[in-house]
Amino acid sequence: MKELVALEPFRRPFFGDPLFPFHIIYRALKHPQHELPDHLHDRYELVYVHRGSGTFFIDKTLYDKKPGDLFLIPGNTVHRAFPEAADPIVSTAVFFAPALMEGGPYDDGRPLLQGFDIARRQGRHRFSVPEDLRRAIESALDTIHEEHESREAGYRAAIRLELGRLLLLLGRYLNQQFADRPADGVHVPSWIRSALHTIDAAPEQPHSLTAFADAAAVSASHFSRTFKQFTGMNVTDYVNAKRIIRAKELLTGTDGTIADIAERCGFASIPHFHRVFKALTDVTPSSYRRGHAAADDAASR
Repeated sequence: MKELVALEPFRRPFFGDPLFPFHIIYRALKHPQHELPDHLHDRYELVYVHRGSGTFFIDKTLYDKKPGDLFLIPGNTVHRAFPEAADPIVSTAVFFAPALMEGGPYDDGRPLLQGFDIARRQGRHRFSVPEDLRRAIESALDTIHEEHESREAGYRAAIRLELGRLLLLLGRYLNQQFADRPADGVHVPSWIRSALHTIDAAPEQPHSLTAFADAAAVSASHFSRTFKQFTGMNVTDYVNAKRIIRAKELLTGTDGTIADIAERCGFASIPHFHRVFKALTDVTPSSYRRGHAAADDAASR
C-alpha cells in the first residue's frame, strides 16, 4: 500500500426511501470513466470484489483490488475506486446508515458494526477472508439483492436480518484476527443512544435538538453533527421519519380519520402532515390508504 494525499473530496448524496437508509449496487461492472472522484458520505459502505482488478484509494492509502477482497469503509471516509480498463472490476457495494444496524438494549455495544470499528481502529480497510467466508459473503449479498429487487412483504426486515447476519460473521472473524490488539473502537455515545430510544419509544411527542443537547451537556451543533453521522439524518428528519412509519401503520391498520392519525402521530396540522408524508413516501396519506386497500383486495381474490 502507498500513502497518498487526497484532493478536496465532495460529499455523495443518497436518494431513495429515507425511512429505510439502505442501498445496494449489485455485481456492477466498473469502468474507469464512470467512477466518482474522491468522495465521502455519512453511510457505512461494504464492498466485495467478485472479479477483475484495480486499486482503491481509501483514507490516504492506495490498496490493490482483486477477486475475494472485502473493503469496509466507515462513514465520512474519503475514498475513490480505480478499476483496470483491461480487466474491469465486478463488485457489489452495500451502503447503510449505521442506525439501521444499531444494537438493541440487550446488546453489548454494537456487535453488528464491530468490523467497521476494527477497520477504523487499525487504519486498514481491505481484508482477505478465507474461502468459506467468501462463499457466505456472496450468498448473503445474493439474498439481499433478491429481497431488494422483489420488494415482497417484509423485504426490509429480511434485508436487515441477512445484512445483520453477514456483519456479525465478519465482525467475529475480524475480531479473532485482531484479538491481540487494543479494543478501543469507536462507540456510540450514550447520549445518542438515549435520544434514539426516546424518539423510538414516543415519536409523537415533541422532540427538539436543543432539549437533547441540553440533556447530553453538549452543544447543539456537536449533538447535531454526531446524530447525523450515526443516523444519516438530522433530529427533525429522524423524528418525522419515525412518525410517518407510525402513520402508515395506523392508515392501514385502523379506520381512524386522517386528522385523527395526524394528531396521534404528533403533527400539529393536517397540511403539515400531508407535506411530510408526501415528501417521504411520494403519495398523500389518503392515496397510501387507498393503494394498500386495493392491494389487499387483489390479494384476496
